[in-house]
Amino acid sequence: MIVVMNSKATQEQLDQVQARLKEWGFEIHLSKGVERVVIGAIGEKKPVVIQSLEAMEGVEKVVPILQPYKLAGREFHPEATLVKAGPVVFGGEKMVVIAGPCAVENEEQIITTAQAVKAAGASMLRGGAFKPRTSPYAFQGLEEKGLKMLAAAREATGLPFVTEVVNPRDVETVVEYADMLQIGARNMQNFTLLREVGKARKPVLLKRGLSATIEEWLMAAEYIMSEGNYDVVLCERGIRTFETATRNTFDVSAIPLIKRLSHLPIIADPSHAGGKRYLVEPLALAAIAAGADGLMMEVHPQPDQALSDGPQSITPAEFGEIIKRLRPVTEAVGRRL
Repeated sequence: MIVVMNSKATQEQLDQVQARLKEWGFEIHLSKGVERVVIGAIGEKKPVVIQSLEAMEGVEKVVPILQPYKLAGREFHPEATLVKAGPVVFGGEKMVVIAGPCAVENEEQIITTAQAVKAAGASMLRGGAFKPRTSPYAFQGLEEKGLKMLAAAREATGLPFVTEVVNPRDVETVVEYADMLQIGARNMQNFTLLREVGKARKPVLLKRGLSATIEEWLMAAEYIMSEGNYDVVLCERGIRTFETATRNTFDVSAIPLIKRLSHLPIIADPSHAGGKRYLVEPLALAAIAAGADGLMMEVHPQPDQALSDGPQSITPAEFGEIIKRLRPVTEAVGRRL
């Protein structure tokens, strides 16, 4: 349930309400808005509890939460959340563009790509050091060596980077290097991993699972937030349907739906959604028009030689041209690149 404090509530009254909730066994989550302080109380709701809370000084109203995702939903947090990863802010007026290769292959590749995408307008670098692949024989990433290369690219360009973590035991290592942790589609419901990144207090980019519903996706975010980490950004990357012409089916409707149901920022990954480089631009345009807070694109200096996801990767030159063509649509929806 949600306990809304009135605008004139004192700190002492707020403390008394929280103390009472803890006595009743509720888990407390505070949300401080411009005019109101809202207390999210997670636990068993009883009529007597609601009545007692409403009688306390400083309480304006008590509202039961109907959605299963208590912390990720707009009922608890009506105002849109801004998530900061290094100097980058998700959810603001400026559209966040994340670009880079699917996998880090060597230091020259990642630094060269980072320099090129920054010059073209990217605000964040991506690159996989740990790669969960469908085949156990495919390239699995350079692991910590790859993280060090990403850190070198950040040092050379100033771009913060996001990289995937796939195993709970690797979270501590990835946190040492990365500005943002990515949970990939295959791990969206790896609940042990979600809890670990929730404890890490590092911004998290949560990709939608291959066949996940909107509710399942938001419940995955809830796992992270329930551990105290509210800096979660959602990423629509296409879902698995009966269609085989594209790698996945881009669910553009998920973007406005998430905006209505959740306060968390949402970006789109047109590279994975379409699986073909010529689909990246039109899907990116669609995402921006639908209200996405950013984009994540796979960029590789030589896509035909990429060790992972070559067919959907664009060159730095193509990335630069796409950014130019995205600007008019971005401006039309009141945002900027």
